[in-house]
Amino acid sequence: MLFLVFKAYLKLVHFDFCLARGDFAALYNKVRNYPVGREPASPDSVERICSAVDMASIWYWKEALCLQRSAATACLLKEHGVPAQMVIGARQMPFKAHAWVEVDGRVVNDRPYTPEMYRVLDRC
Repeated sequence: MLFLVFKAYLKLVHFDFCLARGDFAALYNKVRNYPVGREPASPDSVERICSAVDMASIWYWKEALCLQRSAATACLLKEHGVPAQMVIGARQMPFKAHAWVEVDGRVVNDRPYTPEMYRVLDRC
């Protein structure tokens, strides 16, 4: 588990640099084109990876925002053979954008009712 937390931490750093450079396109393309691993996912992969990203976020030197955390979660899940999608949504009043990860249409790193609160703009 410790190695998985370390990998999650490195993903947070990587996506933080993308966002700091204002390079949303690089973050988006990295997540969209990240290959799904060939090894079949273990039954507890989703839970272990989401927990690892949560733990890495606790130790991260600043607040990891939803886009950064979701990008890291989606890539780690894909790496471990889980066909995950990062979803980006927004609402108009009051304006708020949000990102989360879904596996087979089920939210895995946020509240289960999150899609009901936002209009989905993209899935990658």
